[in-house]
Amino acid sequence: MTDVYSLDGILVFGLLFVYTCAHFKKVPHLKNWLLSKKGGLGVFYKGAVIGTRLHGAITCIIMVFYILFIK
Repeated sequence: MTDVYSLDGILVFGLLFVYTCAHFKKVPHLKNWLLSKKGGLGVFYKGAVIGTRLHGAITCIIMVFYILFIK
């Protein structure tokens, strides 16, 4: 039986969410519709800001290190 709330699953979900929102920020139509600062959709805006400021290669290297050596 697998763990539903495992640490690596949460990390993968978080990374996918952040970088997906960062890609949404580059598409003009989705940027105006989905990435508003107000309301419930503000979570996507915050994810996009984190994704643009967080360097992708560093987080991928940390995730690979975690999966290969710690897990």
